[in-house]
Amino acid sequence: MYIYEKYILYFTICLFIIICIFTKYISLVFADEQDKLFWDKRYGTEAFIYGKEPVEFLKEHIDILPKGKVLDIAMGEGRNAVFLAKNGFDVDGCDISEVAINKAQKLAKENNVNIRAFVADMEIYKLPKNAYDVIACFYYLQRDLMPQIKEALKPGGMIIYETYTMENKECGFEGPKNKDYLLESNELLHLFTDLKIIYYRELIIDNKKAIASLIAKK
Repeated sequence: MYIYEKYILYFTICLFIIICIFTKYISLVFADEQDKLFWDKRYGTEAFIYGKEPVEFLKEHIDILPKGKVLDIAMGEGRNAVFLAKNGFDVDGCDISEVAINKAQKLAKENNVNIRAFVADMEIYKLPKNAYDVIACFYYLQRDLMPQIKEALKPGGMIIYETYTMENKECGFEGPKNKDYLLESNELLHLFTDLKIIYYRELIIDNKKAIASLIAKK
């Protein structure tokens, strides 16, 4: 009888663990689907909501990035990916929104360049190791992705990164309000201290947004 009770207890514990894992998985899938639907709707306009010109930080530092294969994470409508391709880079770009990917491919065609644009949920997608000379990430923050970004860089490869800080919310500027998507002071710098820091800044631009920008080398 005692052995039977032990098996019942063991089975109950295992079942509880399985239910917890399954519940967490379903929650993640639902959240990711909601995220996809949000961005599909956001990008579902004829106009390019962030314009067709690249981020200024990328334009200003394009010449110090090593030529080769580049990944643009959360590429949106492709303005940065297309700019990189026009400057001689071999470009991969990904985003959770299929609508955004289609617009990125359209923008590439308009500019007579080729990019490999694909749909990817960065909460699930695994970056290939030692695959890229440059990884670009603008206005997307997923803290647990940072180790993968470092592993995905080739030796000597560079990361160029820019996104919002908490000061953006405190100043009442447009942008995310959830602190999960906002950097603390010097947080971006600390996330990449195991790489060689080439450039770092935190500032308010044109009294419109508060950002942190970084370039680091593996």
